[in-house]
Amino acid sequence: MVERSKVAVVTGAGTGVGKAITAGLLKAGYSVVMAGRRLDALQAAEREIGAEGGSTLLVPTDVTDPTSVAALFAAIKQSFGRLDLLVNNAGTGSPAVPFEDIPFEQWQKVVATNLTGTFLCTQEAFRIMKDQNPRGGRIINNGSVSAYAPRPLSAPYTATKHAALGLTKSTSLDGRAYDIACGQIDIGNAATDMTERMTEGVLQPNGTLSPEPRIDPKHVADAVVYMAGLPLDANVLTMTVMATKMPFVGRG
Repeated sequence: MVERSKVAVVTGAGTGVGKAITAGLLKAGYSVVMAGRRLDALQAAEREIGAEGGSTLLVPTDVTDPTSVAALFAAIKQSFGRLDLLVNNAGTGSPAVPFEDIPFEQWQKVVATNLTGTFLCTQEAFRIMKDQNPRGGRIINNGSVSAYAPRPLSAPYTATKHAALGLTKSTSLDGRAYDIACGQIDIGNAATDMTERMTEGVLQPNGTLSPEPRIDPKHVADAVVYMAGLPLDANVLTMTVMATKMPFVGRG
């Protein structure tokens, strides 16, 4: 348990990894602001994980919209008066199509969600964390093993996850002056709706389709809770949590 009821916000909290992270933080004693595009998904997630205890606040949010993001953090400040942890989890992918056939609108959607959304939320969190007392806080970005190595036909997702790593490092550096720590968790094949297709077969670099193993999202949540529980003078800059036998390490 945390020493006091710290306040966390998780984006993309209604499904998948975000829901698991929310459950883990609630179990650890945090008050969790659950942000996501769909109120019904947030409500369903809250009902499912309600037994974990802790308190929740549901705030429908579009992380690609600066006005919506500003409203989210205004609600946090009004309800709790402070913010200890931001988990930038919201993200999206794109269909696996040849590079030259990627629609510009699809590129924009992935960049807006995975990169711009992280930037907007981090900027608002900075404004609260640097001025509160006690000062500071922690930001954890959801990266991916795609921040280091691409899958075939995944340019928009891979580019944004590489960019997220750069944003994590810049946030870590610029946050030093205000006791704001920032790290990134790079996930490989968490078992969510987004990765369901992996059980049937995923395109490999040699052109074949091959099933890939997945891991329980709870393992990701446990890692986030560990990162979040460190004192602000210690930081996990990057951590990779992945299925042991997925074809990431090696030549594939």
